[in-house]
Amino acid sequence: MSDQIFTFAALGLYFAGMLLIGWIAFRRTDDHEDYMLGGRNLPPWVAALSAGASDMSGWLVMGLPGAIYVSGLIEAWIAVGLTIGAYLNWLLVAPRLRAYTEVSRNSITVPSFFENRLRDTSRLLRILSGVVILVFFTLYISSGMVAGGVFFESSFNGDYLTGMLLVTGVTLAYTLFGGFLGASFTDVVQGLMMVIALIVVPVAAVIAIGGLGETATIIGEIAPDHLSLLSGTALTGGTLLAIVSALAWGLGYFGQPHIIVRFMALRSPQEAKSARRIGISWMVVSLGGAVISGLVGIAYIAKSGTDLTNPETVVLLMSQTLLHPFVAGLVLAAVLAAIMSTISSQLIVCSSALVEDLYRVFRRTPPSNRTLVIMGRIGVLAVTVIAGLLAISPNDTILGLVSFAWAGFGAAFGPIILLSLFWRKLTNWGALAGMFVGAATVFIWKAFDTALYELLPAFVLAFVAAVVVSLVTYKHDDEIQQEFTEADAMVGLPRPHAVGDTP
Repeated sequence: MSDQIFTFAALGLYFAGMLLIGWIAFRRTDDHEDYMLGGRNLPPWVAALSAGASDMSGWLVMGLPGAIYVSGLIEAWIAVGLTIGAYLNWLLVAPRLRAYTEVSRNSITVPSFFENRLRDTSRLLRILSGVVILVFFTLYISSGMVAGGVFFESSFNGDYLTGMLLVTGVTLAYTLFGGFLGASFTDVVQGLMMVIALIVVPVAAVIAIGGLGETATIIGEIAPDHLSLLSGTALTGGTLLAIVSALAWGLGYFGQPHIIVRFMALRSPQEAKSARRIGISWMVVSLGGAVISGLVGIAYIAKSGTDLTNPETVVLLMSQTLLHPFVAGLVLAAVLAAIMSTISSQLIVCSSALVEDLYRVFRRTPPSNRTLVIMGRIGVLAVTVIAGLLAISPNDTILGLVSFAWAGFGAAFGPIILLSLFWRKLTNWGALAGMFVGAATVFIWKAFDTALYELLPAFVLAFVAAVVVSLVTYKHDDEIQQEFTEADAMVGLPRPHAVGDTP
């Protein structure tokens, strides 16, 4: 019982800290743009850690180590693909999206940027974007709630539903009032907690086992294929398909609204460079820690004789058996941090989709700032309730739920983001076609349950559809061309020479 007091004290301290940050952010939130985008005033280190923490979710500390524990390093290709995708996202998308969203009528959401950038007077692009966000984020948020319930179930032998409701309730509280700033600053704390936990736990486990040599020997005896990135000596067709599917996760970064909205909130496009260095460093250490935790868990579980009923809880089990109860409580809080940081960021994006991209489109008279903030909070509450109902009886693993939502956003938004930023001839009809094809392909491909990750074919087909339809429907627009050039200038790119210009 005394051990549990230490653990609950650590968790209580964490919950109190998150609520305090939410309250401080609430006092700094004056209007609707503050609530949705923090007034475009995020320092690079906040944007970097916030993007990383909101990206990784419970799958970093639970889903990925569990996959490595079951299948070995073949699953580490996901981490490789994600790292490459995140680096390219920071390098290519971050500075230009920050510039273009400001130039294009100060767009504060991804759907509003699409509409403003492409001058879509039909409003269909904004509405479809909002619907895509609500559908896939509701599933994504539900996966976080499932992770919260599983966490309490495995850590305290508690009730799944009680744990799910507690995690959801605290996250809802600081997101509801703190808005974007609350989500971003709690993400910073949560990101630091996650990376520390993923260093401390595997190190403690290796020491308990008897060193790196003993750990590698045990893994080699129990599951030799787990130490191979190719899952065996021969590179079979199935193995190659698994590697391609894992690497394809990196494509998803270009279309994740809860991540790229951090780019839009930077103080300037130029600060994306320092944010990239911080964010990728955090990511490499975190993903490396998660992969090593899964591998070390194989040796630790075997040597200690501990019963592991759910592989996705291997990090939780090792922390509870290896560390002082208070330190273990902080590690458990880090797991909660991974879960809650993503839920809070996604709730804000869902709220913006409901208010900015659906409510304002269908309301004839412009609402006041106060009304928008209130409606934003109502949107957060509504999405939470729906996702919570889906999470009561989950029918998939945490990683499975996340992978489907990740594919949905990556395919529906990724090609359109890239084309809108780097291709002058993208049209609103091309964007609509690409978005619809991408989202629909994800659902159809998933239904056939093939070995190839649905994100890859959906991304390619969406990209092709957007380009083909844009070429057919393109009409020159001086205002769009001028904005494109202004975005170039704001990022610091040279203006392309027009016909007749002197080089």
